Amino acid sequence: MKHFFNRRENIVTEALDGLLLTSSKGRLARLDSFPDIKVILRADWDKSKVAIISGGGAGHEPSHAGFVGKGMLTAAVSGEIFASPSVDAVLTAIRAVTGEKGALLIVKNYTGDRLNFGLAAEKARTEGFDVEMVIVADDIAIPEINQPRGVAGTLFVHKIAGYHAERCEDLKTVASHAAAAAGDIASLGMSLSTCSVPGQAHEDRLGENEGELGLGIHGEPGVERITLQPVADIVATMVARLSPALREGASHALLINNLGAVPPLEMTVIANAVLSSPLGRRVRLIIGPAPMMTALNMNGFSLSLIRLDAVRQAALTAAVEPHAWMPAVERHEIQIIAAPRTSAGLNGAAIAGDNLRNRRLITALCEHLISQESELNRLDGRVGDGDTGSTVATGARSVLARLDTLPLDRPAATLASLGDILGTSMGGSSGVLLSIFFTAAAKAMADKADISAALLAGLDRMTFYGGAEVGDRTMVDALSPALQALASGDVAAAARAAAAGAESTKTMMKARAGRASYVGERDLAGVADPGAVAVAGAFGVAASLA
Repeated sequence: MKHFFNRRENIVTEALDGLLLTSSKGRLARLDSFPDIKVILRADWDKSKVAIISGGGAGHEPSHAGFVGKGMLTAAVSGEIFASPSVDAVLTAIRAVTGEKGALLIVKNYTGDRLNFGLAAEKARTEGFDVEMVIVADDIAIPEINQPRGVAGTLFVHKIAGYHAERCEDLKTVASHAAAAAGDIASLGMSLSTCSVPGQAHEDRLGENEGELGLGIHGEPGVERITLQPVADIVATMVARLSPALREGASHALLINNLGAVPPLEMTVIANAVLSSPLGRRVRLIIGPAPMMTALNMNGFSLSLIRLDAVRQAALTAAVEPHAWMPAVERHEIQIIAAPRTSAGLNGAAIAGDNLRNRRLITALCEHLISQESELNRLDGRVGDGDTGSTVATGARSVLARLDTLPLDRPAATLASLGDILGTSMGGSSGVLLSIFFTAAAKAMADKADISAALLAGLDRMTFYGGAEVGDRTMVDALSPALQALASGDVAAAARAAAAGAESTKTMMKARAGRASYVGERDLAGVADPGAVAVAGAFGVAASLA
C-alpha cells in the first residue's frame, strides 16, 4: 500500500511539526527535548490549574496532540507509531506542566501505556508532584475479558476532565469525574480492512467480502469476521452488542468515530443508520462523525457511548479550543421545508394522458438503459469517473416511476415533462444536458408539430450550453448524426448513424469535453464514449419498435 512520507523514522516528528505549523500562532508548542521526547503542550499554560496529560503511540491522529488546548488536554506525549511513549517522556511532560494543583494522567488500557505512564507517575510523586491516573477501558468487544482495551471513548474522558480542570476544581474532584466517566463508557469498532503502517509490508487478512467486528485501534484482529452486508445490518449487529452495556432508561452521548479511511459520504450513511436504529432513541448528544481516534488508514468506524447526566452534558457541550474536537449537537429530527411549486406542478403540470405507442416506446427505452447500467459504468470507469451507467439508469427509473403521470397523448407536453424529470432526478452534467435537450425540444414542438425538427432544436440548445460538438468524444457524436438521419423519417437509418457515431469515438484520441477530457490518449484508445453508447442503444431500441 502506498503512503506519503519521507523516512519512516521521521514520520511522527514531521507530522507533529506539521500540526504545530498549521495551528494558530501562540496556541501550541513542543518541548526542546524533541525529537527523542515528543511532548506537545499549551503555549499559554501557566500551571494555575490541574494539568490534564494523555498520550500514547502515534497513528491515532488527531489523538492525542490534536486535543491539546484550552478546555481539554494540557499536554500530549507521543510515542512512535503504535508504540507507547517512554517513562522519561511522560515524566518530562509531568514536570513541564504540573503546578501546585497537580496533574491527571488519562491512559488507555494497554499494557505499555499503563506501565510507562504508571512508573512516570510514581517517579513524579517522589519528586513532590501531585499526580493521579485514570485508566480508560471502554472496549466491549470481548465481554468476559478482565482488561478491556481503551479506545475512542477515551475522548469523552479528555473532554470531561478538561472541563472540570478549566473550572479550577481540585485534582481529587477532576480525577473523580474522569474516573466515573471512564466507568460509564462502552465502545465497539468495525472495519472492512486492516491498517497499513508506512514503511512496512502490508497484508490484508480479510477476504474481499469480509469485515471484522470488535477490532482494536492498532490493527489487531477483531473478535470475529463477518460477511460484507448493508450498513444497516452491520449497525444492527453493533447495536445488539452495545445495548447490554448501557444503563436502561438513561440518555447517552454518542461518538461516531472514523478509524481513518472511511469517506465522509459513507460516514454520514453510517450516522444515519445508527441514529435510525433503536439505539438512536437513547442518544441525546452526538459528536461526529469525524476522525478523532484513528488507526492510520483503517477502513472502519467505531461507536462510543457514555451515560449522560446534567454535569456531563455541560462538560461535553462546553466550547473548547482544539479544532479536532467536534462540537456536540443535540439529537433532533430532520427539518423539512416545502419546496417551491408552480401552479402547474413539478412536471409541467400537464394533465396525464395515455398513448399506447408512446408508452411502449418510453418503457422500452428506459428498461434498456437500466439494463446497461453496469456496462456503461464499466466504460466510464475507463474514460471518466465510472458513474455514467448509474446516472442514466437513475434517470430512466425516475421516468418509469412517473410514467402514469405523463401527458403521453401530447408530444410537446411529454417532452417538457421528461425534461423536468431528468433535470430534477438524474443529476450530473448528463441530467442537465438531457433536461435542456427535452425542454428546448418541447418548446420547438409546441411552436410547430414536427418531432424531427423539434429534436434538432433540442440538440442545438444542448450543444450551445454544453459546448460539445461532433468529434469531441461525447454523446453528441452519436446523437447528432442520428437526428440528422431521423429528419428523413427513417428510424432505422437513425439507429445506424448513432451506432456508427458511437463506434467512431473509439478512435478519437483526444476528448475535448466532459470528464474524458482529463484522460490521456493511452487510456482512451479503443474505448467508446459511454454517453454515445447509451444514445446508440436507445436509437436501436426505437428502430426495433418502429
